[in-house]
Amino acid sequence: MSEDSTEEAHANALQDVIAVDENDEPQGTVNRLDAHTGDGIRHRAFTALLFDEDDNILLAQRAFGKRLWDTHWDGTVASHPVEGQSQEAATRERLEEELGITPDQYDDLRVTDRFEYKRYYENAGLEWEVCAVLQATLHDTTLDPDPDEVAGLMWVPYEYFNENPKYYRQLRLCPWFEIAARRDTSE
Repeated sequence: MSEDSTEEAHANALQDVIAVDENDEPQGTVNRLDAHTGDGIRHRAFTALLFDEDDNILLAQRAFGKRLWDTHWDGTVASHPVEGQSQEAATRERLEEELGITPDQYDDLRVTDRFEYKRYYENAGLEWEVCAVLQATLHDTTLDPDPDEVAGLMWVPYEYFNENPKYYRQLRLCPWFEIAARRDTSE
């Protein structure tokens, strides 16, 4: 990469992710930017789906400044745990950083699924992840979104979303969220 590359200046260039095999077994750490460019490196990730007490799901639109899938609609948050961090701890951290949601607003955060996928995004990079899906119910839906992370928020009736996806096709959805929602087995 050149010295003046925008990718090099990107905050992701200063972070590591956990490389994993197809069974989500750690294979060491790799630079986050390297994991998302070229042919990519399989790594650990998560997506969290938060619901209100009426079974509406909170969707978040990724900020314009995101390197991959900018302005696409996602589940509530998605990211990568760092070495030594559980999926639950990483999710709690991102919920607070991106949306101002603290652990006292929910009490049932749990892993409900895990899947592997690989998707390319335009000419900007790719995701090749073993992605855990976490879910929780928000008892207090007070939000304080960080505009550097989140461009918009939307509560959607989850049953309607799941049973009638064609009504939501105008939303550009992140691939990991589409997969997680399609595979969902929650009650």
